[in-house]
Amino acid sequence: MESFFSYIIGLGAAVMMPVIFTILGVCIGINFSKALKSGLYVGVGFVGLSIVTALLTSSLGPALAKVTDIYGLELQVFDMGWPAAASVAYNTLVGSFIIPVCLGVNLLLLLLGCTRTVNIDLWNYWHFAFIGAVVYFMTGSVGLGFFAAIVCYVVTLVLADMTAKKFQHFYPGMEGISIPQPFCQGFMPFALAVNKGLDYVPGINKVNIDSEGMKKKFGLFGEPLFLGVIIGIIIGCLACKDSAELVDNIPSTLGLGIKMGAVMELIPRITSLFIEGLKPISEATRALVAKKFGADKELYIGMSPALVIGHPTTLVVSLLLIPVTLVLAVALPGNQFLPLASLAGMFYVFVMVLPFTRGNVLRSFIVGLVVMVLGLYFVTLMAPDFSMAASDVYANTQDKAVAVPDGFLAGSLDFCSSPLATAIYAAMRFLGSVAGVVSLSAAALAMIVWNRCRIKSGK
Repeated sequence: MESFFSYIIGLGAAVMMPVIFTILGVCIGINFSKALKSGLYVGVGFVGLSIVTALLTSSLGPALAKVTDIYGLELQVFDMGWPAAASVAYNTLVGSFIIPVCLGVNLLLLLLGCTRTVNIDLWNYWHFAFIGAVVYFMTGSVGLGFFAAIVCYVVTLVLADMTAKKFQHFYPGMEGISIPQPFCQGFMPFALAVNKGLDYVPGINKVNIDSEGMKKKFGLFGEPLFLGVIIGIIIGCLACKDSAELVDNIPSTLGLGIKMGAVMELIPRITSLFIEGLKPISEATRALVAKKFGADKELYIGMSPALVIGHPTTLVVSLLLIPVTLVLAVALPGNQFLPLASLAGMFYVFVMVLPFTRGNVLRSFIVGLVVMVLGLYFVTLMAPDFSMAASDVYANTQDKAVAVPDGFLAGSLDFCSSPLATAIYAAMRFLGSVAGVVSLSAAALAMIVWNRCRIKSGK
């Protein structure tokens, strides 16, 4: 079982998406060639996105590492990046069985009318496995590890259903799609609360500038492309010890600016491929469900948030928050985590924030600021048990990606900074096994019942 699902995960989204979409498309009545074309577009989108993300990481990582060395910004919790977290997730007993267990839970909730989401985003199942693995190593109980993973999965499905309409309304071309990814959905309650609170703040409640408004107001300076170039050049300058090194590194500094600008420009173009690939599938799914169950019934295809990270507001706010987060990491008392390797995951913070802020740049930035402050502390809190899990996986696999440097603890923005992961972890750590299980079970069950009532009422 472990080998089988490890093989599937190893193929990656770029290979499996054409297969899944072709099978799904044929099953819902689309002809084979059209279904295959849809899958290939989505697969190509994932390939393009991975290339651009790798460009961002390989370009920005060394420069930021030099900045930390020059200014002595080193903290106790080392940024392992999301690949290390995913490796820890899948190289445990919980991770080995997470796909069939979660698919079984999804099917059960669909049959009981407790969810509308069919979660085919298999590659992000590592989030559920990760929190399960951390709880497993913290408590020493495999059962509690699976319990934590299932609670996370159930809550995520409910949140995906709850936000689907708002998500589809805000992002064009996403009809019939929901986002059952716990990292993104964990920030949604903060987006809702902070955005509502800003309605009562004089001055801010009058500001309504989205990405298009920025372009009109600031011209070239409001373009994500130009902002990427400027931020890249600034970081390149900060990575130089003195003026002599700055002069010597002018070509590399300018190159970093161009690469950052390229990332800002290419991501939206690549994500448009997802929309083109998803459109036939989502239209056919809606038509089939309406024919079989009536026009008032709906079914959502649960997909990766990568589909929409190319929104201009996401790009602008993420770019502005990268240097701000570095400053916060050093300035916040008690924080021990300095994000470097996982800064590329900043884009995914805002996927479920923008539908609530309606793409307002200022409000989205403030929400991002709040969640980053909390997120840094969340990563610091989980670091000891993440380190324990990473060390055990390294001892058994010799995977260098999970090797924690001597004298450091392990951390990552994704998925450790998520409020959802932290809530589950904190309940099991501070309430104890029995009280933690009771409280989390009650919360998950209440959400399932509430969601079923919503579905039955047609909301």
